[in-house]
Amino acid sequence: MNDDADAPPHATRPTAIASYLAAAVALLFVMFVHLLPALIAGLLVYAVVGTLSPLLERKLPGELSRQLVVGVLAIVVAGLLALLIFGVVAFFRAELGDPDTLFDRMMPMIDRARTQLPTWIVAYLPVSAEDFRYTATQLARAHSAQLQVAGKETAHVFGRILVGLALGALVALTHVRPGDGAGPLRSDLTTRCTRFTQAFHDIVFAQARISALNTLFTAIFLLIALPLAGVHLPLAKTLIAITFIVGLLPVVGNLISNTLIVIVALSVSLWVALGALIFLILIHKLEYFLNANIVGNRIHARAWEILLAMLVMEAAFGLPGIVAAPIYYAYLKSELTAAKLV
Repeated sequence: MNDDADAPPHATRPTAIASYLAAAVALLFVMFVHLLPALIAGLLVYAVVGTLSPLLERKLPGELSRQLVVGVLAIVVAGLLALLIFGVVAFFRAELGDPDTLFDRMMPMIDRARTQLPTWIVAYLPVSAEDFRYTATQLARAHSAQLQVAGKETAHVFGRILVGLALGALVALTHVRPGDGAGPLRSDLTTRCTRFTQAFHDIVFAQARISALNTLFTAIFLLIALPLAGVHLPLAKTLIAITFIVGLLPVVGNLISNTLIVIVALSVSLWVALGALIFLILIHKLEYFLNANIVGNRIHARAWEILLAMLVMEAAFGLPGIVAAPIYYAYLKSELTAAKLV
């Protein structure tokens, strides 16, 4: 593979410039046409296959066996990721239970919160399950058009994720096949793709480690520490699952999960909420340290750099921008580092 990082400064070939422009246009195109879920799903399959296949290839030498290993792994990984998506949906449905009885089960939590919150907030809380159900129904009717659009968009996103999983598996399989001699443009484009894939690998796998540790500490607090103190927080398992999922977002994900846990803790008592807040602040400080050391060391960036990138991308593209920002910034930093500009 040709790497233009070794080229002397100010001597970049026209094909390299073209490859940079193509990469920039492609990444912006992904954001504008809402293909980020498909891109992430495909890259995830490709990264996992790329990580696991060398371990099995040692026992099965030869090009044919290597293609067989990568092909089987690609199918298995894509299948497991698809099952994981269905499993997450099934978990939340099982945890939250029948939607018809959801309001009845939430009322005790709201009644407890009524005794802990200020009067001006209590005035907005429903007084009964029927009042809760009526308010929710009125809101659904008032925003029925938006809900229909959201439902269609959710179906589209899910479909794009499945297509992305399949494409990632196919790319992982075809990438190992020997090809003809590559021209300079193809070589430079391959370099761009390789660096972007590596940036994705560094960010996602590092953040997954951080999220797993954060989820472990949160689970210990919610399922062990609080019950030992005689406190049983509602929806504890759901909160743990949410903590891991949103924890895949650097910094912001931790704030989202912390806010949800404190709100639920308020339904028990103000002291439980205060204890949860103190614990989560400590966990947030720990995540900040882990973020700076694990993610930062991977891409040679500080946590504030990633947060600034997320702020800019959110302003430009909304929630998808928050998800894409760490990956895009890691790729940009890798290109600048390779060109010896930073």
